[in-house]
Amino acid sequence: MPRPTLAQIAETAGVSVSTVSKVLNDRTDVSQDTRAKVDSALREHRYVRRGIPATGPTVRTVDLVMSGLDGSWPASVASGMEAAAYEAGVHVVISVARTSPPVGRQPGPDWVDRILERGSAGVVLGLIEPTANQVARLRRAQVPCVVIDPLSDPSPDVMSVGTTNWAGAYEATAHLLERGHRRIGLVTGPPDHLYARARIAGYRSAMAAAGIEVSPELLRHGTYERASGAEQVRALIALREPPTALFICSDHMAIGGYEALAGAGLRVPDDISVIGFDDLPEARWVSPALTTVRQPLKEMGGSALRTLLRLINGEELESRRVELATTLVVRDSTGPALHHSPS
Repeated sequence: MPRPTLAQIAETAGVSVSTVSKVLNDRTDVSQDTRAKVDSALREHRYVRRGIPATGPTVRTVDLVMSGLDGSWPASVASGMEAAAYEAGVHVVISVARTSPPVGRQPGPDWVDRILERGSAGVVLGLIEPTANQVARLRRAQVPCVVIDPLSDPSPDVMSVGTTNWAGAYEATAHLLERGHRRIGLVTGPPDHLYARARIAGYRSAMAAAGIEVSPELLRHGTYERASGAEQVRALIALREPPTALFICSDHMAIGGYEALAGAGLRVPDDISVIGFDDLPEARWVSPALTTVRQPLKEMGGSALRTLLRLINGEELESRRVELATTLVVRDSTGPALHHSPS
């Protein structure tokens, strides 16, 4: 069967050839709806992406190593990577990078040792910051590495995949400003995390564009855990002049924030508006349904796998970082600002 052309893919998806090319190269300037149409057309035509080997007598094995497997975030990323791996005829081994051995046991091999022992062709890391020593060991073994959502700027020879954190935070803050909110509390992650800093910068830029100076007391740092969100929200609503809206940069922390607000007798969004970040399934399950910034987590996993296979195949990449676009998903947790602060 002849290889399908990009023109055929474009016609099926109802888009231009250049748009198909952008999707194949994981460009960020394509909407998620358009990307989904193109991906569907690619599958329909059984198109094998550049740099992804078709299934053959030798099936590659790659690793996905994550900081933990609990929750929807790792499940979504792993699902996206597995789907792309299946398309490419590649096996994926999923494991956790444990920082300490179980009680009573001596330290064993770290995640790099396990990968080298398996003879893995490459590795994708999720929410893990590899040390210089770990990167050097992978390099010596010629095992390429791709990092999803790096915690800090990765070394120049490490590829990374993330999302437009700055733009997502800007859009979320602008959404609240458009509804008349001026005193907006921000709860984000640890101050040394790269994506936390980007979200703070996006929030500050939107506030500055509206001519609003941000009070330091409105910025709080959590740990991305539910309990941490509740703790930081309790601190914000206890201020002498509490915020009328909260931008909580994690759906898990936002759900914790809901609990803190309910405990204080505050209603969302009647008394205070709330926006999250991630668009995990839980964002639709809570009441009221959470307005949030969607990270394309499955697409991030798929993009990381395709990028890794291009590295394995020795391709020259256009950039050391792939950024996929975020999208604001408006639900029921944001409303107009009150003329008075919640009390």
